[in-house]
Amino acid sequence: MKKFNIRKVLDGLTAASSSSSSPAAQVGAAKENDAVPETLQSEHFQLCKTVRHGFPYQPSSMAFDPVQKILAVGTQNGALRLFGRAGVECFCQHESGAAVIQLQFLINEGALVSALADDSIHLWNLRQKIPAILHSLKFNRERITYCHLPFQSKWLYIGTERGNIHIVNVESFTLSGYVIMWNKAIELSTKTHPGPVVHISDNPMDEGKLLIGFECGVVVLWDLKSKKADYRYNYDEAIHSVAWHHEGKQFVCSHSDGTLTMWNIRTPAKPAQIITPHGKQPKDGKKPEPCKPILKVEYKSTRAGDSFMVLSGGLSYDTVGRRACLTVMHGKSTAVLEMDFPIVDFLTLCETPYPNDFQEPYAVVVLLERDLVVIDLGQIGYPIFENPYPLSIHESPVTCCEYFADCPAELIPALYSVGSRQKRQGYSKKDWPVSGGNWGQGTQSYPEIIITGHADGSVKFWDASALMLQVLYKLKTAKVFERARGKEEKANTDIVDEDPFAIQTLCWCPESRMLCVAGVSAHVIVYRFSKQETTAEVQLLEVRMQCDLSDVESPDTAGDQTPTRHSPVNESPQEAEPPAVASTQSAAGGNNSNSSADGPRDNIPCLQVRSSPLKQSPGYQVELLVQLVWVSGEPPQQITSLAINSSYGLVVFGNSNGLAVVDYLQKTLLLNLGTSQLYSPSEPSQRQPCSPRKTRQPSGVLCDSTDGPSAAEERCKSPNSDSKDNSFSRSRSSSVTSIDRESRDAVCAFCFCETFPRKSTDGTTSPCMLVGTTQGSVILVALSLPHGDDQRLLQPIGISSCGTVARLKGGILTMALLDASGSLLSASHEPWYDPNSSDEEKEKEKSRWRRPASPPSWQEGQDSQFAVLCSEKQAKVLAMPSQTRVYKHNITESSFVLRADVVCMAGTNCIACFCANGHIMTLSLPSLRPLVDVNYLPLTDMRIARTFCFSNLGQALYLTSPTEVQRITYSQETCDNLQEMLSELFTPVETPEAPNRGFFKGLFGGGAQSLDREDLFGETASGKASRSLAQHIPGPGNMEGMKGAASGVVGDLARARIALDERGQKLGELEERTAAMMASADSFSKHAHDMMLKYKDKKWYQL
Repeated sequence: MKKFNIRKVLDGLTAASSSSSSPAAQVGAAKENDAVPETLQSEHFQLCKTVRHGFPYQPSSMAFDPVQKILAVGTQNGALRLFGRAGVECFCQHESGAAVIQLQFLINEGALVSALADDSIHLWNLRQKIPAILHSLKFNRERITYCHLPFQSKWLYIGTERGNIHIVNVESFTLSGYVIMWNKAIELSTKTHPGPVVHISDNPMDEGKLLIGFECGVVVLWDLKSKKADYRYNYDEAIHSVAWHHEGKQFVCSHSDGTLTMWNIRTPAKPAQIITPHGKQPKDGKKPEPCKPILKVEYKSTRAGDSFMVLSGGLSYDTVGRRACLTVMHGKSTAVLEMDFPIVDFLTLCETPYPNDFQEPYAVVVLLERDLVVIDLGQIGYPIFENPYPLSIHESPVTCCEYFADCPAELIPALYSVGSRQKRQGYSKKDWPVSGGNWGQGTQSYPEIIITGHADGSVKFWDASALMLQVLYKLKTAKVFERARGKEEKANTDIVDEDPFAIQTLCWCPESRMLCVAGVSAHVIVYRFSKQETTAEVQLLEVRMQCDLSDVESPDTAGDQTPTRHSPVNESPQEAEPPAVASTQSAAGGNNSNSSADGPRDNIPCLQVRSSPLKQSPGYQVELLVQLVWVSGEPPQQITSLAINSSYGLVVFGNSNGLAVVDYLQKTLLLNLGTSQLYSPSEPSQRQPCSPRKTRQPSGVLCDSTDGPSAAEERCKSPNSDSKDNSFSRSRSSSVTSIDRESRDAVCAFCFCETFPRKSTDGTTSPCMLVGTTQGSVILVALSLPHGDDQRLLQPIGISSCGTVARLKGGILTMALLDASGSLLSASHEPWYDPNSSDEEKEKEKSRWRRPASPPSWQEGQDSQFAVLCSEKQAKVLAMPSQTRVYKHNITESSFVLRADVVCMAGTNCIACFCANGHIMTLSLPSLRPLVDVNYLPLTDMRIARTFCFSNLGQALYLTSPTEVQRITYSQETCDNLQEMLSELFTPVETPEAPNRGFFKGLFGGGAQSLDREDLFGETASGKASRSLAQHIPGPGNMEGMKGAASGVVGDLARARIALDERGQKLGELEERTAAMMASADSFSKHAHDMMLKYKDKKWYQL
């Protein structure tokens, strides 16, 4: 454990650095806080991606392994998503980023072949938790258009744009010398090129016959052994797809005019049948009117009934504006299934992987542009399966998100219990058919919750524990408002072009379950969690926030500013001087009377609240609605910061005009003032809550007064808060000069806390609030709460500004308090209780309410707290109550921080920062010592900047695409355990037995004909392929890839090679030993022969 000396840190600070107190005070603070233990070190941090959730962005292709039950989806940016059972997901990325045009599983081999738009093919090993590329092959002279890999074959057919077919060995990823040239496949009399290859498949009953479809409408049945075409089938419409009947005697083609042609393989002269599924049949027997192209057709047989024919497209041209459809033809019945989005691809799932057996289809997987649908073919009406994957993140565009790790354990069951009642009905009763893989066996099992806000006003709660993601509960905030019936009504009040209910920001207290959301239409809704249904009118509070001329002045002149002018909240439009009041009815509709044809709109909220009582299901229920109103023709500014405290019963929010504090228990407005008025003069004054029964009187700085329309109009010409927040805004506020935009000091951060409101005096902590602004000021505001629970709803709360605590470079992002030992002092909160329970239960729960903790022991001249402040440019740590700066760190000079959070890591705290240049860094607390700095995202887009958030225990996430959430970790411990936590895609499964040929078929030869492709495509028979045609690229040479290769698809070959190498080495050693023994034997024989010659003629007595 390393201890840091504050005095040494202070000695190292330059004299030019800004400070809120004298050097002597700094040294005094250093003496008292001389030894603050810090256990976090750089080795505790490591950055890596963990898992990606959501729908694959811009999908382009799909494949399914019928034995492993694994689904693969490729995208237009080179991504690869693999899905198994619920919770089994995997993400891979091709380095080139080219679109994935086709995927082919090596069925039950744990491998996948991907073909890309850059004319490369790749072999993925799926037998390891993080799939890796084993081999790649890049074609140089021809464009890849179609791929086909027969079941249990190692030879991959590659069709090209030139009409040729090449063959690749998937074990070695080398080209065969066997090539099918287009000019040999088509008739010699044909004068035109047949176009690209659009289909390749082998006859289900004869592997030696290859069916080749060309775009022009020509289909060729190629004999692989004789290397010539057996039959050619010609049709005058372009081909999009071809499908075999399992008996191998018929195939069907889909064409660009919306027709299907059925062919018998031995009668190539004309089609056996021509079908136009959606064409109108003329009465005079003429050819049906052409329809849209049938992009794909699949032909699947059943043992006990009629075959299924599934197709996409083919609708008549007169169905303008009709949604994309999937057509299922079964016998004489035809079902047209409308889809919500255009169809990218579909696959029919069958019971057997063998193409020469009855297919027995049971489901159809339909890949749409923004959804994945699985249709049950076994039930009447073709219902869909309930999708277990979190693919609905983008149901409405995500506008904000928050991440909470290590939540209270009872939260997830509570949210799930109310969310389970929201599920749709009518799903298939069968289990989800994509059921492969196994869950990870991670040891980390703390509760994690992700909250996403959406453009339609909905808020979704997700269970993110154990690297999974499952929706728990969905809240629709738009139910509070009336829907606009026409364009004119919408234009009168909305301040955004579209999505008026979109969530701008949210704040959630997990312990008390209080939720507060702010929308783009300048409204704030406070929610309580209840397990009981209720029906009540919406409690409404309207707030008139307007800017002041002094707001554009520098905060340095705060002491000379005049009191802020505020208008009270109105209850009804009939009052000339409407006081602030909570209304239990929808006053927005009546406020339209305040707007006349010749005068500016005034006191009108942006959205009209429901006038009828609102029925609210168990879950989050509206406690209070706060709306900002128009001021003298100017729309309210969007809310940029928000905070809630359940212990105090307060909600505070701010924008470019100032801030407002609302008591949601008493339903009253406590404070409403401009940002400049936060900079307190020498004597801060109290502000009493507004009363509906009498007009407020001015009281010092925090007073109210009325202005004429001309003065208000001048003051309200202001933009949103700062340039960063403004980039996310779609407000139609009035134009202003760049000088006004830069000089506006907006409220951008809040922190409820219990600290010392003064530098000295009595030395006790009390409820306070830290306010951060876009110009780097941190202001302390003291809160005076009534004593006792019985007085809380009767007595007002006093609020006073204590002046500026510190100033930093850039806008304030986060603030927190630490105790003298460096532990985080969390804001006080109340435990959850059900507001709709009986009075006895409610009183029992209220008796358990935790009041603010007792103040720590404090001595005169001693600092017992640290205030942690972080802005877009730097971080500072102040000693409290002396407000002496003890640490300072400049985070970045060339960029700025987008998100900063004080998080818990390894039992202690640190600051985690994400910069606009893509760097992620952490700083220790309280010394602000840099721990890690990683260039994670060199190119950061606005979506990532808006949604990036940190959480405790080294977790973070961001929206990597409009439909996907990427989770990352900066914890070394999580990175070390990642392999155990990840799910497994491949599981050992026995391949089903091949179909029985039957006695007579075996006797007379009617069954499937096998083919020894090695004899045809091997180097011995076909020779070597041209080296310039394609380039072989080996996969990554890391140890994990090598281990995966040893147990992957080419595992047998790899193990055989290793065994051969070992055997060769042993044979070499044996040969050397044998040679040595032979040499020794020869030497012994020679010596023996010499001895024999020496004693040959001697007698025994001569020896």
